[in-house]
Amino acid sequence: MKSTLLLLFVSVLFALNCNAAPKKEGNKEKPAINTLSEKEVKGGWILLFDGKTSDGWRGYNKTGFPADWNIEDGAIHLKGSGNGEAGSVNGGDLVYGKQKFANFHLKIEWKISEGGNSGIFYLAQEIPGKEIWRTAPEFQVLDNDRHPDAMLGVDGNRQAGSLYDLIPAKPQNTKPAGEWNSAEILSYQGTVIHFQNGQKILEYHLWTPEWNELVKNSKFPSYNPDWAKVAKEGVIGLQDHGNDVWYRSIKIQIK
Repeated sequence: MKSTLLLLFVSVLFALNCNAAPKKEGNKEKPAINTLSEKEVKGGWILLFDGKTSDGWRGYNKTGFPADWNIEDGAIHLKGSGNGEAGSVNGGDLVYGKQKFANFHLKIEWKISEGGNSGIFYLAQEIPGKEIWRTAPEFQVLDNDRHPDAMLGVDGNRQAGSLYDLIPAKPQNTKPAGEWNSAEILSYQGTVIHFQNGQKILEYHLWTPEWNELVKNSKFPSYNPDWAKVAKEGVIGLQDHGNDVWYRSIKIQIK
């Protein structure tokens, strides 16, 4: 009887210790939502979203935080208008307006609604009367299973994780609508790398002959003849494409 009780006590203690252990993704400790791990703090990472307020965020080419964006369950949430690229009167694209970034490593988690579309912009410029996508590369955010964009473009270059309409994400490892995905964008002296759910999915090099040729053969020059001349620094932006989308754990390391 005593040995049985002792065994039960050890089992309960082991279970409690397992539950108390930090969450891990692979072999790496995964910090709680909207926080920095000890390693990230030592590495100079900063949070761009505290999980509670809109501090630092405002509408693109605006001074305030648009009404159709809100803070919901620890995430920045866009209430979709259903108007596609037109967005909504009280929505529009969102930017982190406190500073511009040049060489950086950005981490962000995103979740899209069924049939939804959005995007993460970087190195973006705010030009009055012009949309953010006229100057900025875009990490595509999409429900690959339902949104028509997944079938358009070339070789899947409009699917989630892709450099929108230019370079496809390979492997295509996006989780279904309603599930959280992790995204990372590393930009350093013209080299840009996209990561999704822990895997490298694409790499390209700004301002090179190869880059200029890639853009030349895309749709972008018809909207902005100088689109290939991406700025060396710019703001981070989140797209209003008319659908519900959520972003959280937004953090950056300046290189």
